Amino acid sequence: MVMDRVPVVDLRDYSEGQGERRAKFVRVLGEGLEKFGFVSVVGHRVDEQLLARAYAVATETFALPTENKRRYETPEDGRQRGYTSFGIEHAKYTTVPDLKEFWHVGRELPAEHPQRQSGVVPANRFPEEVPAFRTTMLELFSGIEAFSLQLFDAIGEYLGQPPAFFREMVRDSNTLLRVIHYPDLGPDAPEGAVRSAAHEDINLLTVLPAATQPGLELMTRDGEWMPIDTPPNAMVCDTGDMMALLTANQLPATTHRVVNPPGGRDGGRYSMPVFLHPNPEYVITPMKPGFAAPVKTRDFLFQRLREIGLTK
Repeated sequence: MVMDRVPVVDLRDYSEGQGERRAKFVRVLGEGLEKFGFVSVVGHRVDEQLLARAYAVATETFALPTENKRRYETPEDGRQRGYTSFGIEHAKYTTVPDLKEFWHVGRELPAEHPQRQSGVVPANRFPEEVPAFRTTMLELFSGIEAFSLQLFDAIGEYLGQPPAFFREMVRDSNTLLRVIHYPDLGPDAPEGAVRSAAHEDINLLTVLPAATQPGLELMTRDGEWMPIDTPPNAMVCDTGDMMALLTANQLPATTHRVVNPPGGRDGGRYSMPVFLHPNPEYVITPMKPGFAAPVKTRDFLFQRLREIGLTK
């Protein structure tokens, strides 16, 4: 199959389809991830009104005074939850900070859960000033995760893995919803800074609802930058470094970036990617023996958090 653009698949072909219809979904999904590291998915059942509410709540939250937002910053856990200030994170290939601020939301584990007790999966930090943030973002997290589990089933099928292979891997995991605000560029922006510098994601799979402004680009296997254009209400999905390690690069992590708007101003951009991780205690073992040494998920994560400036 020859592809010259990121493929679009309809999840209903998998969840409701049978025979060749279902098999084609698995094939196009897998081949798209192999060629581009990205696919667009429609038919995901995540409500458009929920997404609109989430963006409205995000806008209200990031409009809070900086000193209010910084009350929810947690550098002690690698900023895995709560607020991260503008100019903190950078791509691992550069020390120039990205032009963004963001808020991390994870799953709500019971206080007595061993991974809550140990701090491996931190507690959420929600802004008291915007009560709707908690309920809205947890609802969005739940909806995107439910969709993602179906996508994982299809990816596992493409890779020839047993049913529930990925579902078991991500049970009680440190999956994150990152609510991002990219403000208009100010006159004091560092030279060479962009909204999100070229990088690969850390995790297994990223699921990204449509952002409020364009700007996302991927690097093709030929080394060319290609804007990612999607149908309305599509989810953009890409594989990260953990998936590349697990599959011995059969499903590689693709370099991508968010470019600055023309003239530096578009009123601000918001996006809400969900980063799906294995359970922190899961040992990522490449499917191809000898490809690389196995590594525990939480060790892999903290190494990358150090590389991008979120922890020391």
